Amino acid sequence: MSNQTTIGPDQPSFRDKVSTVDEQGKRVWVYPKKPKGKFYSARIWVSVVLLAFLFAGPFIRISGEPLLLLNVLERKFIIFGQVFWPQDFYLFVLAMITLVIFIVLFTAVYGRLFCGWVCPQTIFMEMVFRRIEYWIEGDYTAQRALDRRDWDQDKIIRKTGKHLIFFAISFLIANTFLAYIIGSEALIEIVTDPPGQHLAGLGAILIFTAAFYFVFSRLREQVCTSICPYGRLQGVLLDRKSVVVAYDYQRGEPRGKFRKNEDRDEVGKGDCIECQQCVHVCPTGIDIRNGTQLECVNCTACIDACDAIMEKVDLPKGLIRYASEEGIVEGKKLHWDTRSIAYTVVLLLLTVAMTSLLLLRTDVETSILRTPGMMYQEQDDGRISNLYNVKIINKTNNDLSVHLRLMDEQGELRMVGQETLEVAQQGTAQSAVFVILNRDDVQQMKTDIKVGVYAGDELLETVETSFLGPNIQ
Repeated sequence: MSNQTTIGPDQPSFRDKVSTVDEQGKRVWVYPKKPKGKFYSARIWVSVVLLAFLFAGPFIRISGEPLLLLNVLERKFIIFGQVFWPQDFYLFVLAMITLVIFIVLFTAVYGRLFCGWVCPQTIFMEMVFRRIEYWIEGDYTAQRALDRRDWDQDKIIRKTGKHLIFFAISFLIANTFLAYIIGSEALIEIVTDPPGQHLAGLGAILIFTAAFYFVFSRLREQVCTSICPYGRLQGVLLDRKSVVVAYDYQRGEPRGKFRKNEDRDEVGKGDCIECQQCVHVCPTGIDIRNGTQLECVNCTACIDACDAIMEKVDLPKGLIRYASEEGIVEGKKLHWDTRSIAYTVVLLLLTVAMTSLLLLRTDVETSILRTPGMMYQEQDDGRISNLYNVKIINKTNNDLSVHLRLMDEQGELRMVGQETLEVAQQGTAQSAVFVILNRDDVQQMKTDIKVGVYAGDELLETVETSFLGPNIQ
């Protein structure tokens, strides 16, 4: 994928080292220039929406249930107001398989679009913590100068203030994620109670706060370049047709400084004027002109920076843009080809299928099985009966009064004991039931029958089972 033509004999290959590590193996701190431009503005709006959704999520209710709850300790999960229990584990397996396929197909077509626009690490780092840093310490040159300066009153105030705000935001993030685990009501109770009553919970919150603080104050781009498994997978998921943030080396090379009133074609210069602005704004410290690299998160900061320079020097925009390696080599504009359309359709189908499985899942799970070891019985009136064991799992947070009815078949269903089963919220109930059919309706040894599970007049579920009868020759 990478453009090797930009690497001359006097330029060490970017593949020989990580941009944030020097020759002695020490970390090179990245001071990215504050970006601005149409893509950055669009990313701000996307980030505002996603952050609002993240922090409001624990308090949103659908039919009285949280929008999202991932209570691993109690093995209780709520997604879009639907309660899921260990009995729904098969859905989790299907969701994981779907997610893996989705990631592979999405990356193959759209590259690391997720990383630049939606990833929580990128949003928090670039749209929250980095903006606070710009506000307190200034742009990249001011930040570098401040770090090199001796400790004086101004530096102490700025650094202390910045890190106190960083820690406060990390504390807020930790509490928000806790709300997605234990629920907003439990979180509010912990917050309003005296700290001494929840020492274990407070300790856990402080540990997670410290972890978030360390990630956003120290690790930063290292999460994307060295830790995130998705970034490591990029090298095997991308191909020549994948959409990435790319430098058009066909148009930009050979590079040369800008000279006013100079005809760059005449003197053999490409459109790249060596302004280094794409390097200055990169939050992971790479030079996009070296080609697609694992460190690139497709944040589009280099696109905005390059377009601004191209406009100033009266050259066409798009020297750095969303493109594919194939498109740059062949001089083609970004377009939808058959492969992209096919992959996108598959992605949409996977999303619709998984969403349907989640939303169409029944509120109860019923098993109706013939009692082991029991044959059919002949009644005094000549009818034939089978005895079944019934187990009902109530996945809702409401108590249910459930009764059973035969569907489509002419016959009688007789509960052993009470005619209705009382199933507590998030509980189970078991009973036995006789199904009695006319002998004329039993034409083979095994007959498939359907049983409806009702709460009042509402059909909750239809269960299929088999009815055993005499072997009629």
